[in-house]
Amino acid sequence: SRQFRERSRAAANRLGGRRKGSHLHTHTMAEWDEGTKSTVQKIPLLKTKAGPRDKEGWAKRLKEEYTALIKYVQLNKGSDQDWFTISSNKEGTHWSGKCWYIHNLLKYEFDLEFDIPVTYPMTSPEIQLPELDGKTSKMYRGGKICLSIHFKPLWSKNSPHFGVAHALCLGLGPWMAAEIPHLIDTGIISHKDK
Repeated sequence: SRQFRERSRAAANRLGGRRKGSHLHTHTMAEWDEGTKSTVQKIPLLKTKAGPRDKEGWAKRLKEEYTALIKYVQLNKGSDQDWFTISSNKEGTHWSGKCWYIHNLLKYEFDLEFDIPVTYPMTSPEIQLPELDGKTSKMYRGGKICLSIHFKPLWSKNSPHFGVAHALCLGLGPWMAAEIPHLIDTGIISHKDK
């Protein structure tokens, strides 16, 4: 509704001093829970439209990426919902780390990696959990997670303002919340101590 869009714009402008016309398109976020929506609106939007081939612009973009990631990690730690670690290579083109999911008081940890596409930030990164390759239909070859039909349009509408932190918050986080419990409950994956 119009009123919802106006409130969303006002909230987005309050968060991080967004300039007019540069707001988070939240009206297409019906699939995400309120906690995820609230969190993503607190992650700073990025301003620099540059990919890995634009050396000068990419250095500026990487600074914005790390600023957004630091804020997202702080938000997670502040709400006792820390669930990943991540870093990039020197060029900022390959990212890797760990992500984990707590299920029935047990921590399940997975390697996490992705490369920044040449067409980034217009195209989102394809997040991979290699050790889960072939264990769910919600995954492509190589362990690339299958994001919802709602994620890619949302990324497109918010490009170039979305970055790595947004992909983790709106992509990997919800994917893990939906898939990991199912994989555990069906016995496809088991805890390392069992």
